[in-house]
Amino acid sequence: MDRSSEIREFLRTRRARITPEQAGIAPYRGARRVPGLRREEVAQLAGVSVDYYIRLERGRTQGVSEAVWEAVARALRLDDTERAHLFDLARPAAARTRRERPLAPQKVRPALYRTLDALHVPAIVQGRRMDVLAANRLGYALVTDFQARPHRDRNAARFVFLDEEARGLYADWEQVAADCVATLRLYAGRHADDPQLTELVDELSLRSDTFRRMWADHDVLAHTTGTKRLRHPLVGDLTLDYVVLAVEDDPGQSLVIYTAEPASPTAEALGILASWTDTSPTGQDAPPHRTPDTADRRPPEC
Repeated sequence: MDRSSEIREFLRTRRARITPEQAGIAPYRGARRVPGLRREEVAQLAGVSVDYYIRLERGRTQGVSEAVWEAVARALRLDDTERAHLFDLARPAAARTRRERPLAPQKVRPALYRTLDALHVPAIVQGRRMDVLAANRLGYALVTDFQARPHRDRNAARFVFLDEEARGLYADWEQVAADCVATLRLYAGRHADDPQLTELVDELSLRSDTFRRMWADHDVLAHTTGTKRLRHPLVGDLTLDYVVLAVEDDPGQSLVIYTAEPASPTAEALGILASWTDTSPTGQDAPPHRTPDTADRRPPEC
């Protein structure tokens, strides 16, 4: 991905969403030709010349100091995640080269598999690009059996945008889709040279008008906690809280755990789903991430 164009579009979309009133600037007399702030107004707020800010918005970032980027972030009212994304995009080429070494294949450690075994709630291990690396039995039963899909299709974003099953599963599909795109955008700022990311974005852009529209918004999101509403085909409506825990010894992986409020209809429905998966032919006498017809169906390295 071209970082110059990424910086240009990120800055443009951020200033387009801020009104002069929000920025504390006196209303402009006459019709405004652009949504949000003009480049001159951002430059004024950041304390730089208009020409200098135009240079930044064109992606010409060589020699720009951290203090200037901080001033621009404040002027555009960036939150912590957006600020980190801007700094990722603006990082000097030499620093990017050191950081962007070829990514090693991802492997789920045995201890993490044991953690999945020990959890009695749905849990999923997610890797780079929202790849689904592993899950416990209830995690697969809650969302979809990624284990049964071809390896390249074990990806949450592909599932959300390309599988009709996802539109029926997520009650707030549009929000789930927007969160997927914003999560991928944040990853792209850190790993723009990941060829598998480029392949994924190209495929989703070609096959989904919604993805293409959302990708152009340049929103970013760091998933930590939230709530999802599901319309599960077996146990009905579910409202689940989730927490995303970083796997410290592998920054590219996270453990996503879903829980229900105690004694709620969702908790009761999860109990029914757990009982069904424990006695189903594919789960009987097998640990959560395996099935009895194979010695080991852990996902291959990716």
